[in-house]
Amino acid sequence: MYSGGQLVDVQIISYPDGDNKSVQINQRALPTLISAAVSAQSADVSTVSGATYTSNSYKASLQSAID
Repeated sequence: MYSGGQLVDVQIISYPDGDNKSVQINQRALPTLISAAVSAQSADVSTVSGATYTSNSYKASLQSAID
């Protein structure tokens, strides 16, 4: 979400939640990735340790939305 030309929030529409491991990873990684993206004002954020697939998918999806 943009406001005044600034990235102020990222809404996650869907994410893997079919098993406990995915839920645990996403509960930890997504808030970190959202905060990092808002701080960086871009999708160029660091990968969350232990959530490589989630991080890479998040960055690709966010970059696509920004573009």
